[in-house]
This record gives sequence, C-alpha cells and structure tokens, in this order.
Amino acid sequence: MKRTLVIGASPKSDRYSNSATQMLQEYGHAVIPFAKRKGECAGVPIETIWNAEWEIDTVTLYINPTFQEEYKQAIIALRPKRVIFNPGTENTEFQHQLLSLGIEAIEACTLVLLRTGQY
Repeated sequence: MKRTLVIGASPKSDRYSNSATQMLQEYGHAVIPFAKRKGECAGVPIETIWNAEWEIDTVTLYINPTFQEEYKQAIIALRPKRVIFNPGTENTEFQHQLLSLGIEAIEACTLVLLRTGQY
C-alpha cells in the first residue's frame, strides 16, 4: 500500500483527480486529497491545510506548473519516494530538482499506472 497525496483534488466527479482518488482507494492505497477549497473527493474529506508531518510515499499532481510553484518546497520537505506529473502538469524544472534530490519524478497518468499494475 502506498500512501498517496493527491494535490489538486476536486469534489467534481468528472475530474481526473476525483477518479484517481477513488481508484487509489479501490486498489487499497491510503489517500489524502488536498486542495485550496474544502469539500469531499471520492468520499474522503479534502484537506485544505498543509501538514508537514504527513508520511507520504507518492505525490500525484493535478495542478498546472504555475500553481505548483507554491508547493515545491513543501513537497520536497515531505521526502516522498516519487512525484507523478499527470498529463497537463508536466514541469521539467521541478522534475529535475526532484531527481537531483533522489526523488523519483515521472510523467504518467495515475489512472493508467493503477490499471496496468505499474503503480
């Protein structure tokens, strides 16, 4: 089981972040949905306050590079094993920064990784 932080979680069921949160749970992974707005994502309350004490295996991003800027240092401080840049979130500079710190940074779709057993 990989504890996953979903950044950019949405209560809207048609959003990929919502689908990923739901599918992560279906595959037995603990999930923390995080966003600026309160709500519920796939039955889990959305966290709106960053917790520097979270123990996270994987961060999966659903926010574009412009919005990633304010979370870069906080993500690094969590020391996740990997960060997934879902389609539309690709950020070469941030990816290189993560890799230089020994954090795996991949461009992939969380949904596809789960469905194909690569998560």
